[in-house]
Amino acid sequence: MKIEELITLGNKTLHKDQTKLLISTLLNMNPLELTFHLDKIVDDDIVSKFKDCIFNIQNGLPIQYALKTTNFYGNDFYVDNRVLIPRFETEELVYYTNLYIKKYFDLNVKVLDLCTGSGCIGLSLKKLNPNIKVTLSDISKDALEVTKINQRQLNLDANIVESDLFDNINDKFDVIVSNPPYVSYEDEVDEIVLKNEPNIALYAPNHGLACYENILKLCEKYLKNKYLIAFEIGSSQRDSVINLINTYLKDVRIICKQDMQKRDRMIFIFKNIEINE
Repeated sequence: MKIEELITLGNKTLHKDQTKLLISTLLNMNPLELTFHLDKIVDDDIVSKFKDCIFNIQNGLPIQYALKTTNFYGNDFYVDNRVLIPRFETEELVYYTNLYIKKYFDLNVKVLDLCTGSGCIGLSLKKLNPNIKVTLSDISKDALEVTKINQRQLNLDANIVESDLFDNINDKFDVIVSNPPYVSYEDEVDEIVLKNEPNIALYAPNHGLACYENILKLCEKYLKNKYLIAFEIGSSQRDSVINLINTYLKDVRIICKQDMQKRDRMIFIFKNIEINE
């Protein structure tokens, strides 16, 4: 079957952008390249995988799970239903965290990625800064199996720890970064997310604030005197998270960043750092 025929087949049931993403990913091509190779014959095993993906997507599976991969910060990460699908907002968290690491720390910084899931945050930071030491931690043994796959695929050195937040952490860090569960049980969630992505990585008690509070209560025991904490937050949680920070941490500087949709989605906490913004 030719690429042109695959596109026609996919477009019968999928949005054309989904069709292009499926084919280009399976063929390891840029989607823009497809139009220049419409007569290229595709191997039968790729055609079979393409048809399986279409079937799974039609039956409610996210395209990333169908493909078992997603691109995050320029790298391909393996994903399945043991971990959340990385979002664009989390790429912005990586961007700012990397910016602050380079601006305010030396190259030998130690980073702890709490609630790591697929490992996309910590491994992306390691890819950007090969000299940093990264620890990836999650309560879910299943999620950490995916983390290990991505560590191997990206050929990156990282310490992987199964831990309920700080329970099995025995080191001090310069940076803690976390995209923890922060969805309230009262919040509405898209059906495709609810049916496919792990609830343990989505929901948290206390209106979605429990993980932030549990981290902030104990974090300074695991941080050096000079530190950065970087959180992804829900778009309505800014004031609540800041109140928790002021309850548990003293003499810190707090910066909230908006995502590209102008929503409050990231909070950065600095201790003993002279901020220049």
